Amino acid sequence: MAEADQQKQLVVQESREANSSTVPVSQGTVSPQAQKRMIRWLRIAVYIIFGLSSQSAATLLTRLYYEKGGTSKWVGTLVQVVGFPILLPYYFISRPKAITPTGAAADQSKQSSLLLIVCVYVYLGLLMAGNGYLYSVGFEYLPVSTVSLISSAQLAFNAFFSYFLNSQKFTPFIINSLVLVTISSVLLVVNSSSERPPGVSNGKYVLGIICTIFATATYGLMLPSQQLVFKVLKKQSVKVVIDLTIYQSLVASIATSIGFVASGEWKGLKREMEGYALGNTSYVMTLVWTAIGWAVSIFAGIGLVFELSALFSNVIGALGLPIVPIAAMIIFHDKMSAIKGIAMVLAIWGFLSYAYQQYLDERQLNDESEKVSEVSEV
Repeated sequence: MAEADQQKQLVVQESREANSSTVPVSQGTVSPQAQKRMIRWLRIAVYIIFGLSSQSAATLLTRLYYEKGGTSKWVGTLVQVVGFPILLPYYFISRPKAITPTGAAADQSKQSSLLLIVCVYVYLGLLMAGNGYLYSVGFEYLPVSTVSLISSAQLAFNAFFSYFLNSQKFTPFIINSLVLVTISSVLLVVNSSSERPPGVSNGKYVLGIICTIFATATYGLMLPSQQLVFKVLKKQSVKVVIDLTIYQSLVASIATSIGFVASGEWKGLKREMEGYALGNTSYVMTLVWTAIGWAVSIFAGIGLVFELSALFSNVIGALGLPIVPIAAMIIFHDKMSAIKGIAMVLAIWGFLSYAYQQYLDERQLNDESEKVSEVSEV
């Protein structure tokens, strides 16, 4: 697997650095190598917790917007990309690096690198805007539980694009995981029942399913693209994750705002707010917290891509599948049919299969790290 190779290089390098040190490590003291790995996995745990909680909250709030009177697809798209300013305080907290003088050749190289970065941000931002709009159509015409479970197919799309963009390797457990979550989504699409939000025709219901599938595919492309960007930039810091989150979201916000104005939906915004079932204040707060939820979810997802891989980030997203449908049953009274139950079990089974492969990779890395340590000591 691609993330296994990345972790292997990191572990071997850290082992050599730790063993080349002349400072002895007394018993009961954690070695520098172990400290680095503990900090790294602590960051990963934080990304997972924030990702799962914010993704579930943002998904439910998006559905609440449409459930209580929201009708604008562009507003639903905008709140998915416009929450990035909550990350801006990082630039004031972090210490800026000292600027070193450079020559003409270095300046030219920097300009070429800057042009590449700008193109990357534009590409990812436009992809993000299109993904948000497609999901907005799905949230308007489908029950939130159906959208959530169809989205589990993004793992299969992610694996497909990761194979070509990042040379992702496949093991029997990963293939089993992909097959299970794909079957899970196919069951929902083929056996879609008449359960749908009030006033949604058969045509709109089918349109919602198609748009959700395309949204799932674009998201499956976006994460491997981000992983490829990290490889090209060759930078290892949290600032890179913050930069990518903010700038791609900024481009997506600009593109979505242009679509919002061009569509003319902004003219009915005041009427929509006044007709919102929960009141004007709740209308604004729903949109604000939805935007914050999506921003945190995006940041956590990119962080997992940075730390491990696009496929792992997507698997963690799939882990949130049981949360949303169960919460939707309680909040929106979505029906949990037998088909949805089977689809959920298959999705969870697929996640566990991938998680077990990750466990095997981690054990292999630990064994190789111990061998490197023994060789270095000799």
